[in-house]
Amino acid sequence: MEIQPYLFFDGRCEEAIVFYQQALGAQEVMKMRFKDAPPSAGYQPSADVADKIMHATLAIGRTHVLMSDGQADEGKKTVHSGFSLSVTADDVASGEKYFNALAEGGQVTMAFQKTFWTDGFGMLVDKFGVAWMVNVVQLGAQH
Repeated sequence: MEIQPYLFFDGRCEEAIVFYQQALGAQEVMKMRFKDAPPSAGYQPSADVADKIMHATLAIGRTHVLMSDGQADEGKKTVHSGFSLSVTADDVASGEKYFNALAEGGQVTMAFQKTFWTDGFGMLVDKFGVAWMVNVVQLGAQH
């Protein structure tokens, strides 16, 4: 079994893909727009959502993150709550790089710093409302 996060961006999915490519080196695995979906009885995408993303998959490290514009309600404030995506970095320099890139335009909720379990950990909410934890793996530690 595999569990994958599926995030909805209310019309900002294309922007989120580019952001995560730049911030984390994400690779686009697939992307399908509403207009590219096979014909379906009773469903015809409206002109304002036809070019929006119905489904996309990003590979971030060894993880796949699934994403969509959802109903493409641009301007609607997306609220991702009750969870955080966690990035495990191999070293402090990488952790700080990921943290700073994800924090751009977002809100830091715990500055990247040394803790009792690692030399680098921080929490933030990115500009799309997605909560992130960035943690540096310690040699010999389980994660």
